[in-house]
Amino acid sequence: MTTADGARRADGWTASVRERLGLGRLLPLGGPADGAWIAERAAASVLRDSTAGPGAVLGRLRIGAATAGTAPGAPGEGPGPEAGAGPGAGPGERYGDGLSEERREGRAQGPPAPPSALPPGPLRIEAEFTAPADRPLPTSAALLREALMEAASRRLGLDVAEVDLRVTGLLDAGTPPVGTPPAGTSAAGESAVGTSAAGERAAFPRPEVRAGRDDGAAGLAAAAVPGVVSLTQVLGAPVTTSADHVRVEVATAGGHRALDVARAVRTAVTGALEDGPPVSVLVTAVVEAPETG
Repeated sequence: MTTADGARRADGWTASVRERLGLGRLLPLGGPADGAWIAERAAASVLRDSTAGPGAVLGRLRIGAATAGTAPGAPGEGPGPEAGAGPGAGPGERYGDGLSEERREGRAQGPPAPPSALPPGPLRIEAEFTAPADRPLPTSAALLREALMEAASRRLGLDVAEVDLRVTGLLDAGTPPVGTPPAGTSAAGESAVGTSAAGERAAFPRPEVRAGRDDGAAGLAAAAVPGVVSLTQVLGAPVTTSADHVRVEVATAGGHRALDVARAVRTAVTGALEDGPPVSVLVTAVVEAPETG
């Protein structure tokens, strides 16, 4: 191997690590039986878009596990049974009698989480914002909190139990609307170089789709699901098969609820594999339709 080859491989490895770190936390979508996760970067971009309009300017935003003792919320429809299962269906009715008890139990509990992913459970949004000076601060905070909760539930399927907001400044008249990044910020509206008190990067760039392809039965089934923009390859291959589960990476369309798409992908892949291991889905990007006109 030449020195040039080694340098190229090192550069490729470095870029891959940076891209994986750029995903942020891997957040659970729905409940344990849903077997779905979404990258924090993808979720944050949707939440930012949901706050567009006159009012406060959203700054730093992070999503993590809710504090201990928080009562779980309901992400829209709420965590439900495995997609395709009828109301009240038990493991035997849900998956068929051809599966072993071990396989049934594993599917009922959901597949293993992706590496370093948060386990299913309620989440907490922490955000900073600059408020308009001509509106009471409690009103601005309430409107912003409502927009974030609504988007988390209806557009993503996140189980958000807490929204912690911090006012960092006041806006003068004529300040750009929510979602418009102030000077010195990235396209996602957060400082490109700022860090939190814990030393974490304060911003995630708007997610780009690193498209992947898999011509196996699982990959073809997943790619054909409405709402799937493409398979992706960020955390790993588009379809990762191991002894105890199969993981599929996808980018979803902004007009489709991420949790609903993930459930449909699981159903399609499970059907294509015919008594294969449990299936999990990781949404690495949410792609908004381009504006027309």
